[in-house]
Amino acid sequence: MKNVITVTDKKQFIKWFLERYELRNPEAEWLLQYLASNDQLLAKVHFTEQFKNSQKSLLMSTTCVQMTGFKFYKNKRVTSDVEKAFLDVHSHPEEDVYITLYYKERSDCVHYAAVIETTQEPIRKATPTDILIGLQVDLLLDHIEQTHHIKRLLTSINQALDEGDRDVFMELSARYKAYLNHIQ
Repeated sequence: MKNVITVTDKKQFIKWFLERYELRNPEAEWLLQYLASNDQLLAKVHFTEQFKNSQKSLLMSTTCVQMTGFKFYKNKRVTSDVEKAFLDVHSHPEEDVYITLYYKERSDCVHYAAVIETTQEPIRKATPTDILIGLQVDLLLDHIEQTHHIKRLLTSINQALDEGDRDVFMELSARYKAYLNHIQ
């Protein structure tokens, strides 16, 4: 592992990664492209394998692995909303961002190994039970968020029906159908 990972190294890695893999959350790809386009932000980006021990971190996974598509952790708060992560990164360019990527054969990937950094914070070795519990919590949070989003859409659709607003009904119905296709 190198001591210093340059902005150019990170930019080349992101380009390489995005050319070869499809992220589970398409908006996360846009966020990575945004980071790669801004050298000031990219200087604060650190690729790591210990995302949960950082003040601000992003977890992203590809379609070829069974992991949560996207999580943004900041000060012990968690969201899967890419837009919230973007707004935070954009609003606080001075803060370090730690990114963990999950994709097939990443442990053998020389490109990823070239940009991985170790965090300065002490890291407790996670037990298999800790990992399983963390994954179960992530799945539960995803389910709760999806259920809440669906309920909000259905409430809005019902309101459009009650008000006889065909255009809003059609738009919301299309968004509902697209959302259901996205989560499956």
